[in-house]
Amino acid sequence: MNTVPATGATVRKLQERIREARIRESDRMDGIVDLRETERARLELLAEEMAGVAEELPERDRDRFLLSILPGDPPRYWVDATSFVMMGRDKRTFRFLQDTLNGRIVLAEANDAGKMADRVTTHLAERIVERERALAADDVEMARHRKLADARQIQNHASSRLSGFWVFLAFIIGIIFGASALLVYAWVTVA
Repeated sequence: MNTVPATGATVRKLQERIREARIRESDRMDGIVDLRETERARLELLAEEMAGVAEELPERDRDRFLLSILPGDPPRYWVDATSFVMMGRDKRTFRFLQDTLNGRIVLAEANDAGKMADRVTTHLAERIVERERALAADDVEMARHRKLADARQIQNHASSRLSGFWVFLAFIIGIIFGASALLVYAWVTVA
């Protein structure tokens, strides 16, 4: 004889299993939240290391660099519009990444916030020097364009003076030929 278990026992076992599944899910979510908090805490260590560097930035460059942790999942310490530091899969390694047209590249990795702060500081210095070089090149290019514009202006002024000369010369020649024609006409009609 087969006996069918009572429905109360089946429900109780299912409810127990659901409760156990919820507990496991809660533990797993607590672990995920703990990992995120750990990531953020390690990035805050980096932000503390970088605090002095942020204050040293030249006034004209402060708007180019973010140097802060912005909300997101995963949390990231943003250096500028394309580069940031985030934690690696092991949640211990700082990864300094940059988004490029060809994809994301790793600029540096370190387990220590101080070492990563040094690498980020070097990156900032390189970007500042790169911008200064670009601005200097722009200044040279602008000076070259100014010289060319000045030369064109002088050339246009000279050619306009020269063209005025030719107009005046044509007018004088016209008067001479006109007067000559009148003299010839007068001579022919008198003779």
